[in-house]
Amino acid sequence: MPDYNDDEDFLQDEGPSKTALKRQMTELQELGETLCGLSDKVLEKIPLADEQLKAAILESRRIRSNNARRRHLQYIGKLMRNIDAEPIRAALEEMQQQRQRRNDAFHQLEQWRDDLLAQGTPGIEAILERFPTADRQQLRQLVLQHQREVKAGKPPAASRKLFRYLRELASLIDD
Repeated sequence: MPDYNDDEDFLQDEGPSKTALKRQMTELQELGETLCGLSDKVLEKIPLADEQLKAAILESRRIRSNNARRRHLQYIGKLMRNIDAEPIRAALEEMQQQRQRRNDAFHQLEQWRDDLLAQGTPGIEAILERFPTADRQQLRQLVLQHQREVKAGKPPAASRKLFRYLRELASLIDD
């Protein structure tokens, strides 16, 4: 039985455990798998300095066999151990945040459209407060057209036109 009376020996750092190392390798392999699923256009935006890693990622797209793909992903994980993965993670996170912002903006436009159609003419004032450059007459015509379509049981063409118009207004403000 070892004697732990000497604090110096007991506190000696042995580095990460085998489990921690395996977890890191698995994370790198999963990151590599994520990179393999990206399109060429998106992959160009990722800071990949290692040409061998890029080639392996592109090669993985041609592999159809499950076992061969699994082995190739392990190889990509091995290559990723030699590079700094933080810039890649940061780029992927930024892309995810941009996608989330676009989705949120889309849902906000849908909400404004739905509120406007539910409130009718009084809802136009709320839109004019948000978008001072909006055309009151066009908004009014689209709301009335939507109401006629609902009564007649027709497809919601005015609703789609209103959404496109609101998206156009929002893009003018963003620019």
